[in-house]
Amino acid sequence: MTTTPAAALTQLKGIGPRLREKLGRLGIDSVQDLLFHLPMRYQDRTTLHDIGSLRIGSEVVVQGRVLDCRVHFGRRRSLLTRIDDDTGSLTMRMFHFSRSQQNNLERGAFVRCFGEVRRGPRSLEMVHPEYTVFGDVPPPLESGGFTPVYPATEGLSQNHLRKLIDQALARVDEVAEELLPASLLAANRFPAIGDALRQLHHPDSAAEAGGMLAQNHPARVRLAFEELLAHHLAAWQSRRRRETLNATAVTASGALWRQLESRLGFDLTGAQQRAIAEIRADLERGTPAHRLVQGDVGSGKTLVCAAACLDVIESGCQAAVMAPTEILAEQHLANFRKWLQPLGVHVTALLGRQGARERRAALEAVRTGVAQLVVGTHALFQDEVAFEKLALIVVDEQHRFGVMQRFALREKGRHNGAVPHQVTMTATPIPRSLAMSLYAEMDVTTIDELPPGRTPVDTVVLPASRRDDVLARIRDACARGEQVYWVCPVIEESETLEVQAAADTAEALAAALPGIGVGLVHGRMKTADKEVVMQRFRAGELALLVATTVIEVGVDVPNASLMVIENAERLGLSQLHQLRGRVGRGARRSYCVLLYRAPLGEVARERLSIMKRSNDGFEIARKDLELRGPGEIMGTRQTGMQRMMVADLMRDAAMLPAVRKAAAEIVDKHPERAAPIIGRWVKSEMELANV
Repeated sequence: MTTTPAAALTQLKGIGPRLREKLGRLGIDSVQDLLFHLPMRYQDRTTLHDIGSLRIGSEVVVQGRVLDCRVHFGRRRSLLTRIDDDTGSLTMRMFHFSRSQQNNLERGAFVRCFGEVRRGPRSLEMVHPEYTVFGDVPPPLESGGFTPVYPATEGLSQNHLRKLIDQALARVDEVAEELLPASLLAANRFPAIGDALRQLHHPDSAAEAGGMLAQNHPARVRLAFEELLAHHLAAWQSRRRRETLNATAVTASGALWRQLESRLGFDLTGAQQRAIAEIRADLERGTPAHRLVQGDVGSGKTLVCAAACLDVIESGCQAAVMAPTEILAEQHLANFRKWLQPLGVHVTALLGRQGARERRAALEAVRTGVAQLVVGTHALFQDEVAFEKLALIVVDEQHRFGVMQRFALREKGRHNGAVPHQVTMTATPIPRSLAMSLYAEMDVTTIDELPPGRTPVDTVVLPASRRDDVLARIRDACARGEQVYWVCPVIEESETLEVQAAADTAEALAAALPGIGVGLVHGRMKTADKEVVMQRFRAGELALLVATTVIEVGVDVPNASLMVIENAERLGLSQLHQLRGRVGRGARRSYCVLLYRAPLGEVARERLSIMKRSNDGFEIARKDLELRGPGEIMGTRQTGMQRMMVADLMRDAAMLPAVRKAAAEIVDKHPERAAPIIGRWVKSEMELANV
């Protein structure tokens, strides 16, 4: 087959540098991208409504004669145009207008407008409706067709987007090449790509528009299938590329690990032993390992990775552990020093809080190989960091790092043509079928057992009006010598407001609970100050720790037996489960109180109900996927992880076996089609897909 290069946007009329920049904000860089910028909903402009029958909130077409048009000087200057159709009157309100617009809307003119009906001070209103002025009675509405509404950006109106996309649609057959083999189209009864795009942008009927929105229309299913196929092919290419790279083959007797294991005082679970064996098999190969270790909170993932680090160190190489936050890095540092330093292993930290002298010493230890294990945050991949022989990178909560950051660390490990092995830990377990898609280029190990002795956390859901009962529970816990977390999540999308809420809460709790030491940690604190508070809490000097969600992962205080989460209805299930996992880490019976503000929406009520009845991280993650989708759970907005344009991994999970079969067919029989399919859907650099 021949593949057509992506047509440049400048081939369309009216596109200059400023418009290209606006389109770029939407991820539109070619004519083909315009075609795949699909409507999020449709407007029915085929029916004319009487003004007297309108309902607030409806989007409708109305027409009438202009009764008056005047400029109103209130809090904001606006142009008010009142129209009447004999059944009632309606006001068009415009805050941005010109003198010519005002002159056109003269008394007696006919106006047809489309917009959302709102309640105004004196009558129903439409604010900035789309409208047309007629000198005489307007002609009848055109029958058929629904108007698409697209994701937009500032400075780019719906009308402008529609005109650009219609230009692209006029060239759809030359721009959007059919990339699926005829056998696949026939087997799945898919429409051709051009027909599918035309239907998605301009459905002919209410039933067809409804099918598009319900996501079960053949045109949408066909595009979703191709997008999933593109990501599977990209993962296959990534694996193939990784298999061409060299890595240090780690050959160790396991002596260091056996020493640590004998000191632990408990036996590993079968799942932990299986995970260690799988990672060891990876490390022994001469190609770079790329394995995800997923497991519930407290399942022992860190200890599994410690075994891998010890094998690498025993073979004469270095290992690095990268964590997304200073608190989590400090927790890892404490654990690895406790476990490894008695074995004679040199553990070094690279953290943002270090002074100049301490940092210079750490950098020198890393460069010369004296530092056998390096623990840090993003500081690990800064320019001045150089490793002597880095053979293994352990990344905790990979989705919190950008692709470029992980790639930068991997490149630092290049040594004599070899790249480091990589093991990733995540406490956000996801079902296997979705793991095969989200992490299709990785091998996946699941730790599905909790160590013996972990007591399930009892979860209580209470309205905020029961706050006094919660304070009484805190007094009782502290009187028994136990410790408490009080979490204040984001109330608005503002870190400043979040910090203020936490500070106000800490002050209020200190006043309400005299004699109980109260500490405060949040993301705006200096790392050193934060660590002082955390250390006092770990040491038992503080009984109550008020925190923002910075304590979501990594904090391990076995004496903490009570977790209170304010505004719990605002958090997703996986985040609630992560926070709850900060308690129940010792032998004491532990509790989590979810405080909510009424009234509860249906989804929030379902979330809190699930938390109350389940401690199973896999079950909770599955429910969270149903309620929110994998993109939000895995933090794609922060990272550059694959972001689907049409497909949805939960809704389209049933397609995955057919997608994998189709990917195998493409690779086997039509390998020349793989690159164009990937190029159409996967925007990130393929070189980075390995990290």
